[in-house]
Amino acid sequence: MKYEVIIGLEVHVELLTRTKLFCYCPNSFSTTPNENICEICLGFPGTLPQINGRAVHLALRALFALNCDISMYSWFDRKNYFYPDIPKGYQTSQYFVPLGSNGHLEVKTDDGGTTRIGITRIHLEEDAGKLVHGAGGNYSGVDYNRAGVPLIEIVSGPDVRSPFEARSYLETLKSIMQYAGVSDCKMEEGSLRCDANVSLRPYGSTGFGEKVELKNMNSFKAVEKALEYEVERQAGILDRGEKVTPQTRRWEEDKEETLLMREKLQAQDYRCFVDGEVAPLQLSKVHLEEARVKLPEMAASRVERYVNEYGLPRYDAEVLTASRDLSDYFEECLKHYPDPKQVSNWIMSEFLMHLNAEGMEPYDSGLTPKYLSELLKLIEKGYISGKIGKEVLQKTFYEGKTPVQVVEEEGLEQITDQAQLEELVDKVIEENPSSVEDYRNGKKKALGFLVGQVMKQTGGKANPQLVNQLFAEKL
Repeated sequence: MKYEVIIGLEVHVELLTRTKLFCYCPNSFSTTPNENICEICLGFPGTLPQINGRAVHLALRALFALNCDISMYSWFDRKNYFYPDIPKGYQTSQYFVPLGSNGHLEVKTDDGGTTRIGITRIHLEEDAGKLVHGAGGNYSGVDYNRAGVPLIEIVSGPDVRSPFEARSYLETLKSIMQYAGVSDCKMEEGSLRCDANVSLRPYGSTGFGEKVELKNMNSFKAVEKALEYEVERQAGILDRGEKVTPQTRRWEEDKEETLLMREKLQAQDYRCFVDGEVAPLQLSKVHLEEARVKLPEMAASRVERYVNEYGLPRYDAEVLTASRDLSDYFEECLKHYPDPKQVSNWIMSEFLMHLNAEGMEPYDSGLTPKYLSELLKLIEKGYISGKIGKEVLQKTFYEGKTPVQVVEEEGLEQITDQAQLEELVDKVIEENPSSVEDYRNGKKKALGFLVGQVMKQTGGKANPQLVNQLFAEKL
């Protein structure tokens, strides 16, 4: 039987504030456990939490960027559950009235088109701590550095129809949050985390099947693979005439399968009630206008600017704006080397190839925008060839040396001495009479072979324009 896949996504996005949601502890990633904590974020009796205005401002930016309705009046609730990473025994969240609702974004589909995914709600809440399990499972510790960090939870509607769409949704959402300046979205540091709910139903039916929640997915690729596995697992259960059991499962990367964490025999009761210690949020039009005006230029706007102002093909513009960091990197390069197409070509080919191979972000490598611009100037002035430029880029990328330094240390300067090149051209002509004859008989490709022989003998350092000119004169 063919089944329709129904996926809903819950995404936690930590906000780029200097301090936590209700206290003045630093909101910064730290590898030292329990370094950024105080009486308030640990929930000591008698403390009085105060809302971080910057967190509200960033949340409003996210709401505008995701086309949401905004609640002018909302409040915080206590979501009660007992777990070691929740020091207070409850989480301060917006349960009854979310700050935003009824949003949407456009994502790519499996067939290359686009579809609209609804966003049911976006609410502010504090993050939990983190359990740290010891080797061998003999003990567990709790790191409360993350406890109290401000985040927004973004809950999609049950509108995602494939694992590919789920990944596309997350990639789009990450890009929007970064462009809006809401979060750095570093999954490796936990500032963007995702849970997925997936169920299947026969095509043509309108009801929902029993859903399974997936956790422990630390990359977009892992989300896609976990959902693919879970869809296949549930389809097998239904094909056997059995029922899918509501469960929470975790993705096991090494085994490439989802494993049972716990059964969901009944709905979780968090016994939520209003948190009387946190003042309610009463927004004004001034608050909304300030957030709207300060919303940075988004990806769609940059695409149009790159096409209209820089004359780039739309494909180039869309690749360059896929992430804000890459787009910022491109624009920084233009300050030093104002040739958009040349910069775009090198970023989209060599630079992205090395970034993807290493799983790095644009500003993580040794190839700064200034260094890439310096490299392009060396090629433009004829000091090195484009082929050698790729070698220089690679060394600069991994070692952080300037392109000039690499060229000098490796002896990669382009050969422009006409007498030296003429000697090599004569030698190639003498050694390849058949190719010479082919060229004289109108086979133009033979010239490329002959030029290639000179480039090969010089390790790619010969000036290709001069080599072509010498062959043209001699043949």
